[in-house]
Amino acid sequence: MNFTEIAMNRQSCRRYDAEKPVEAEKLSAVLEATRLAPSACNGQPYHLTVCKGEKAKAVAEMTMGMGMNKFAADAPVVIVISEENYVASAALGAKVKGNDYRSIDIGIAAAYLTAAAAAEGLGTCILGWFDDGKIRELCGLDKPVRLVVTLGYAKQDDILRTKKRKALSELVTEME
Repeated sequence: MNFTEIAMNRQSCRRYDAEKPVEAEKLSAVLEATRLAPSACNGQPYHLTVCKGEKAKAVAEMTMGMGMNKFAADAPVVIVISEENYVASAALGAKVKGNDYRSIDIGIAAAYLTAAAAAEGLGTCILGWFDDGKIRELCGLDKPVRLVVTLGYAKQDDILRTKKRKALSELVTEME
């Protein structure tokens, strides 16, 4: 698949096949692509905690507060993306420019992760609703959890939905 095909086929999966595990080589390919994501000053101010089996189920449970994300229970892999410290040059740039480069870098890493998963035929969903404190305790993390990504095979009947996006003319201004 070329990148546009990946973008067209990637969607938030909310119907995982709980009986179909993710092959180690596919998970490795997704993690390697994520490792290659660009970041401010190449600092990669994040950490990925890959949870499988009972640990995945436990983390998934911590994303289900107030009835949210019930589908996460069926994802065979759950990846917790936590914040790490800036490298010195990125910390200086963030302070001088008032930009939150760490959050931007985490978003880019999540985009690479989900695109790479789509290229491998896997479904993903990026979750922002979770219990940070409980996930930190379960995973032994001392820094904030920023995103949780579910990963696995979509069920056969999980059809590709039509993309609902703004028109290009609403998103882009060209100047010379």
